[in-house]
Amino acid sequence: MKNEAYKHRVIDETVEHYLAAFGAVCIEGPKWCGKTWTSRYHCNSEYLVGNPDNNFQNRQLAEMSPSLILPGDVPRMIDEWQEVPPVWDAVRYEVDQRGAKGQFILTGSSTPKIKGILHSGAGRIGRLRMHTMSLYETGQSSGQISLKELCDGNLTPVLTGEVDLNNLIDCIVRGGWPGNQDIPLKDAALLSVEYINAVVEDEVHRVDGIQRDKHKVMLLLRSLARNETTTASNKLLKNDVKGIDDGELISIQFRLTWTFLTDSF
Repeated sequence: MKNEAYKHRVIDETVEHYLAAFGAVCIEGPKWCGKTWTSRYHCNSEYLVGNPDNNFQNRQLAEMSPSLILPGDVPRMIDEWQEVPPVWDAVRYEVDQRGAKGQFILTGSSTPKIKGILHSGAGRIGRLRMHTMSLYETGQSSGQISLKELCDGNLTPVLTGEVDLNNLIDCIVRGGWPGNQDIPLKDAALLSVEYINAVVEDEVHRVDGIQRDKHKVMLLLRSLARNETTTASNKLLKNDVKGIDDGELISIQFRLTWTFLTDSF
């Protein structure tokens, strides 16, 4: 389902590699990072579990009998599969029955509902982690300098030209969300604020269904931001929040919230 407007991602080559090696590929990552668009680019048919048409008919059908949503041209994308966890086992079983590679692409959030899944999918379903767009993917960087090469100790000097600080600030404000790249910066800045608000207000409790103190979650986010480029320990973050709020953080609550937040951004 090729789309000329699609902005190619670094993960594209890996997706093709995994489709050749596994019967199904599951692409996970933060909301709005481009999972559906990338999966759609690599598939030949799709099933959108979250489609609200006809009183969420697609979800109801998947809940009634997951096997009914699997037929279609392959690779077949099943978007938001985690809304109906038994879909995972249905895909795993179907992969075994067909005995072929590249049958399905599953897309899901960073924190899928594990309850209801009977099999890990090992050997049948390959899992990929997708992130928001890098500066290379948005076209803001030439990609001449590779972080991987730097980490491997290959330091090759390259003349990259003048670096405009204002442009770098604009890139940070805009973020790496694909849908945020072609709109005015003033409008794009609103996304980051509302994205964080949505995580605090709605998403954090999805980890285990427990409502948490939103004020403390926001303080934890601020602490993470302050310590972004450091090797801050969990204890340091906890004390940072406690120092501002002058209150206690329950350890297990802190660990669950911290794990979710660092996985979501």
